Amino acid sequence: MIRVVLPAHLRALARINGEAELDIAGPVTHRTVLDALEARYPALRGTIRGHEGGQRRAFIRFFACEQDLSHQDQDTPLPAPVASGAEPYLIVGAMAGG
Repeated sequence: MIRVVLPAHLRALARINGEAELDIAGPVTHRTVLDALEARYPALRGTIRGHEGGQRRAFIRFFACEQDLSHQDQDTPLPAPVASGAEPYLIVGAMAGG
């Protein structure tokens, strides 16, 4: 079971209370987690990744095990604690400006 923590506005859009929990067969990568998340919560399609090409949207960051994973390739395996469900996969809305 993969645990995914979303920012409040995306939890509200998907009508999720707390963490999203996903079952993923096969390798646990950014792509497989986001594919499963969008399949289970269709309202999130296009909010985290673009519709065309599936690239991460600006101002969205991915974290796990106290590491920023935002610039990793989408097919890079996530850390073992995330794959086992011991640690959550965090999707965070970044802020910009001054």
